[in-house]
Amino acid sequence: MEHAERVLVAAGELFYRRGLQAVGMDDVRAASGVSLKRLYQSFPSKEALVVAYLERRDERWMSSLTAYVEGRQNAISAVFEWLERWFGEDDFRGCGFVNAYGELGTSSEPVREVVWRHKQRLRDYLRGLAAEAGAADPDVLAEQLLVLVDGATVTAMVNPAGAATVARAAGQAAAASVTAACRA
Repeated sequence: MEHAERVLVAAGELFYRRGLQAVGMDDVRAASGVSLKRLYQSFPSKEALVVAYLERRDERWMSSLTAYVEGRQNAISAVFEWLERWFGEDDFRGCGFVNAYGELGTSSEPVREVVWRHKQRLRDYLRGLAAEAGAADPDVLAEQLLVLVDGATVTAMVNPAGAATVARAAGQAAAASVTAACRA
């Protein structure tokens, strides 16, 4: 594994588990086994490392979600099934993007931008699922589903039991109402 990849793996685990501000570059160096000099050659600042971590997290998170949903008969319901599985993971600590925004989003434009891109990418994906489901207004349903996904994720940070199930039921009701409006 190359130096930059080792740094990203270590930083990802530390940032997600402990928070961005609680982890210093020396912590990442120690966890990755990469010298501080090589770490800074790959990532010239902590902000650059945080952005790379978030971009990597976006790619992996979206790939996992889309792979799970692909080919399922009820794709909207499958989104919430995937969430339920994610919420049950031992290392679940909520949305890494919301967490990052809460820590640095108001003081770091690059972090705010990568968080925004992730949420936009998720919204676009949900819009595609809404259109495939026959929603009269896929944009409206996508916004509703995004609020349910984010709300369930925040709720699951405190109490993972049932958050995805409740959100799935609300998502199904929202999808039913906008697809019924399309048929009317």
